[in-house]
Amino acid sequence: MAALACRFAPLMAQTGGSSAYNYLDISGSAKIYGLGGVNISLVDPDDVMATDQNPALAGPEMSRGIGIGYMRYVGGSNFANAKYIGAAGQNGAWGVGLHYYGYGSVKEALPDGTIVGTFSPSDVAFSGIYSHNLGRNWRGGFAIKFLYSSYHSYSALAIATDLGVNWFDEEHDSSLSFTVSNLGGQVKKFNDRSEKLPIDVRIGWSKGLGSSPLNLSITAWNLTKWHLPYWDHGDGTSDPVKKDGFASNLFRHLVFGLEWKPTDKFYVDLGYNYKTHTDMATYQRNFLSGFSIGAGVRVKAFGVGVAFAQPHRSAATFMLNLTTNLYDFF
Repeated sequence: MAALACRFAPLMAQTGGSSAYNYLDISGSAKIYGLGGVNISLVDPDDVMATDQNPALAGPEMSRGIGIGYMRYVGGSNFANAKYIGAAGQNGAWGVGLHYYGYGSVKEALPDGTIVGTFSPSDVAFSGIYSHNLGRNWRGGFAIKFLYSSYHSYSALAIATDLGVNWFDEEHDSSLSFTVSNLGGQVKKFNDRSEKLPIDVRIGWSKGLGSSPLNLSITAWNLTKWHLPYWDHGDGTSDPVKKDGFASNLFRHLVFGLEWKPTDKFYVDLGYNYKTHTDMATYQRNFLSGFSIGAGVRVKAFGVGVAFAQPHRSAATFMLNLTTNLYDFF
């Protein structure tokens, strides 16, 4: 499994954990990815894909909304996802989603290093969500996820739950959310070895900036632990330096996003994730590391969203979403 462990290094680096399930932190929404990859508070009835970050963002206003997505990730990985949201009465919503994470072809080697073939590891996540209005401006939701992993002759099955709540004041264009994600554990282990789920607590706030078409989001994540140290390699000419100061830890917990939406049919997003920037802290890191950009347009019944980021000089990522609503056809 040594070759496999090396293959997944980029996935682990961006999330800062040792869990085999850190792929759960990768959003399937191009809009969310453009806003820094983590956002639990931005309310957009047209973006059914964003509900994987917070089930409380789903609602009856999304009824019959459907979306599909593709992502070209680091290391030659290819991800795909699909989601459907339906109404459950006037105050509730339900949904189903499917995520596929394919990590390309990996060399299979014997303990002495002899290459004997290749295999294609993958993860699949199937989810079901439900949300309900809890009163004026308040909505709560939960998601249940079934997680299947297949790495050569090893496989595992896990069940996880996400809980979320959102407060939205439409008059003042202000939204506040709280989530607890990935509560659960493995039902079937990897070769009798247990792997923990990346349980996380997040708080997010989004606010329209006056009469302008701008919306600012700040999301705090990885709140189950304060210390998130990393190694700064500088220019590569000296030994790495461990960074674990107050300011470093604070900003590694924060993701910033800014959306410009002049009309309901067009938006541009810019995000900054300091944790991604520092996780890729090698002397080969480029200026763009940590930044992401996204844009979307709606043409008649279809919405198209794209996002791009380059966390490392040799690792660019690209995401594409296509959304529509079946009400436009039936």
